[in-house]
Amino acid sequence: MNTMETKVKTVRNVNEAQLQVAKFRRDGYREDQIYVLAYDKDRTERVASRANAEQIGVLEEGFGTAIANVFRTRDEELRAKLRSMGFIASDAERLEMEMENDHIVVIAWGGTYYDGNDYDPTIYYYPPMF
Repeated sequence: MNTMETKVKTVRNVNEAQLQVAKFRRDGYREDQIYVLAYDKDRTERVASRANAEQIGVLEEGFGTAIANVFRTRDEELRAKLRSMGFIASDAERLEMEMENDHIVVIAWGGTYYDGNDYDPTIYYYPPMF
């Protein structure tokens, strides 16, 4: 399994998030490569704690994005966090909308940092995004 690739799956609840985190670990991703993200910040913290996963923070998103996120709406903040991990704008928007509809995003991150308009063309989505 190539743990340099980023993989993402949307799930409905914390139990599904725990199962997906465990699957990504079995696939060879380290604990510090697996992230969860939900629309509500408190929910993100609770899911991360229960699933034993990480939250996207300053290290992953970069200092500039982290500072800018203080002034952004939650929608904009979520999209910025996803963009910093390599998601193209349209996919980040689509995932943000899924989170707004009560889904949780579980990410097995390949570890490459992205800035500006750079993105990862090899992200694998479960289920596939078209």
